[in-house]
Amino acid sequence: MKKLLGVLLLTLWAPLAFAISPYLTGDKLGGGDVNGVMSQVEKKLQAEGFVVVGKYSPKGLGQYGVVVVTDKGVLDAVHSVGGASIIGAGIRVGVKADGTVSYTNPDYWYRAYFRKQFSSAEPAVKAVEEKLKKALGAGKGFGGDLSATDLPSYRYMFGMERFDSDKNDLKTYPSFEVAVKAIQDNLAKGVNKTSKVYEVVVADKKIAVFGVAMNDPKSGEGIWVNKVGADHIAALPYEIYVVGNKVGALYGRYRIALAWPTLGMGTFMKISDTPDEILETLTGVAGGVYEKSGF
Repeated sequence: MKKLLGVLLLTLWAPLAFAISPYLTGDKLGGGDVNGVMSQVEKKLQAEGFVVVGKYSPKGLGQYGVVVVTDKGVLDAVHSVGGASIIGAGIRVGVKADGTVSYTNPDYWYRAYFRKQFSSAEPAVKAVEEKLKKALGAGKGFGGDLSATDLPSYRYMFGMERFDSDKNDLKTYPSFEVAVKAIQDNLAKGVNKTSKVYEVVVADKKIAVFGVAMNDPKSGEGIWVNKVGADHIAALPYEIYVVGNKVGALYGRYRIALAWPTLGMGTFMKISDTPDEILETLTGVAGGVYEKSGF
């Protein structure tokens, strides 16, 4: 009987043992100015071999900033996995003017991005996590958690979108090159009050990703992020990606929930219009025509 009870307890405990948080805290830096904190973070990351590809302070979130970097090992893994895994090319580090630093937990995000191919990419994921910890500090995880087994097929609740939802599809072009050029041009023009934070193009695999700042004072990230929790600032920026000749973006009910996994339904309902507002914004960036999504 005791043996059976022990097995049952282990079965119940096992999922908790592999719960993973979306963010890790870094060592606190000297504060006072968000640009100054971002500069300190840049130097620390560059010293460990990361390449800075973009940074910004989101509109409406003036005390916060984000630095985005790439890592050769991760880029090699993305190259091998291919497809929409390109979303994971940019590694996001969040800062606050008071010197607070946080960053995306590779073990969490790449389980979601690489899904069934995570095991082949795991050495690169572990290596970049150690590099981030060395560069920024190895603090505690925060932001909630999801189990390692749930992340590859995660969705917020029954009936909602997963990583590979059809709602991600924004526009199809004659070629990869034409798709990339259209996004570059539209971001340069500030279509739908957007701007480019970073871009990573892997031409030989015909995959690319762009970090997009959404600056609309009525519906941009400064509005909805303040409602769900700005301490998850390393969730930003939102991405638009190209795979072959198709442009896509993770639908908000997946992308926001992945970044804020502990959101209660009450809070989620406060931003119920946000997924379609993001879809409308990024459809314009893709050069497509927006059609309101159904549930």
